[in-house]
Amino acid sequence: MAQYAANGITLEAETFGNPADPALLLIMGLGMQLTAWPDPFCQMLVAQGFHVIRFDNRDVGLSTDFEHHGRPALPMAFFKKFIGLTPRSDYSLEDMARDAVGLLDALGIDKAHVVGASMGGMIAQTLAIHHPARLLSMTSIMSTTGARGLPMPHPQARKALMEPPPKGAHPGTEEGLNRLVDQYVRTFSVIGSKPYLPSNDVEMQMLRDRLAGNLRRSYKPWGVARQMNAILASPDRTPGLGKVKIPTLVIHGRDDPLVPLACGQATAKAVPGARLEVIDGMGHDLPEPLWPRITGQIAAHAKAAAHHTR
Repeated sequence: MAQYAANGITLEAETFGNPADPALLLIMGLGMQLTAWPDPFCQMLVAQGFHVIRFDNRDVGLSTDFEHHGRPALPMAFFKKFIGLTPRSDYSLEDMARDAVGLLDALGIDKAHVVGASMGGMIAQTLAIHHPARLLSMTSIMSTTGARGLPMPHPQARKALMEPPPKGAHPGTEEGLNRLVDQYVRTFSVIGSKPYLPSNDVEMQMLRDRLAGNLRRSYKPWGVARQMNAILASPDRTPGLGKVKIPTLVIHGRDDPLVPLACGQATAKAVPGARLEVIDGMGHDLPEPLWPRITGQIAAHAKAAAHHTR
């Protein structure tokens, strides 16, 4: 991994594969570090002929944080969004899209296939709208256009996402780390893909170890809140997506409780010529048994897009 200057901040990023191969930029979702694109997932894409880049978005992981801005007033931001007003935010999804462009610049990459998950899908859509010359193709996974009137998260999913950190929870102590891991496990049990959740003690311990490793790497709860504020402050992307000419694939789980399927359907409908791939049993995560299917879809779409643009 390495640090790169991009858009006035510093981004932590890692690359896989041969730089001479077509670049494929992975953008992760709300509060998730680059490690949420697991190494084997990235290697599956490398094996299909891509130079893969993953990175920490601003305010998470080892990239620049905005702690000096403090804790955002999320309840007020949600209320303003609900009544049709635009909340104030310390930065926008457009800023985060410019971060991605800056990273491509720093890596000397002119164009890339861009893949975004959840909030990362929103950033990918923003890139396609405002920086189309930098994209070879777009894949939007479990994301949305931000249009008013689309289904909201299921109540349990919304509650799980908005649950504050438990008292005394912090990765600096073993007890505090365990409390955080407990909370993350509860969240994933609500929003994750039900057929692929841990089914025995061994699988549960593997999940807990992975979560603990990520939390030891970085823990920025108010960074997650500031990213949420950026989402709430962003406009409906539907009009802009209607002008996008970049080959677009939309992947969505049929059983996503956080960003319901209708949001993925709206994304595919908004982009002319977009293709929608619906995966049965998939919730709001990237479960390991689905990696071959998801990476296969991404690779096939990117290769078809490259052939189309020749």
